[in-house]
Amino acid sequence: MSNYRRAQTPGGTFFFTVNLAVRGETMLTDRIDELRRAYRSVGTDMPFTTRAVVVLPDHIHAIWTLPEGDSDFSTRWRRIKRAFTVSTGETRGRSRSKRRKGEAGLWQRRFWERCVRDEAELAACVRYVWGNPVKHGLVTRAVEWPYSSVHREIAAGRLPPEGP
Repeated sequence: MSNYRRAQTPGGTFFFTVNLAVRGETMLTDRIDELRRAYRSVGTDMPFTTRAVVVLPDHIHAIWTLPEGDSDFSTRWRRIKRAFTVSTGETRGRSRSKRRKGEAGLWQRRFWERCVRDEAELAACVRYVWGNPVKHGLVTRAVEWPYSSVHREIAAGRLPPEGP
């Protein structure tokens, strides 16, 4: 069995990719309201700052900054995944291991994370997050994708109306 090591940087900023188990599904955007409720609920119970986020049909990219002294992003993602899964009532084909652990099979077990070390890296990660719908051919401009924090930045006046 693999022994995965996660970055333990209390109060750090992290870039995440979280995938559905079956790539090509559209559940995250089809059920966006349930995903938003799960995300908000966990963020209320275990606060974090979302620096940027984009939800694509089968995966999420997010950049979070955790509170000072806190490095537990794994519990936050586990709770978001669980709350979303429970709210949808969806299950997928499951391995014996997933059945034994009570997993519904909707999500990939793990997620990818990277500690963001400085402002230049943060800016590059934010550009990647917002540009991901364009990269996947879903839109021609980042501002056209409705499930992105780019709209929050435009509404707050931190970006021009045409987006980045």
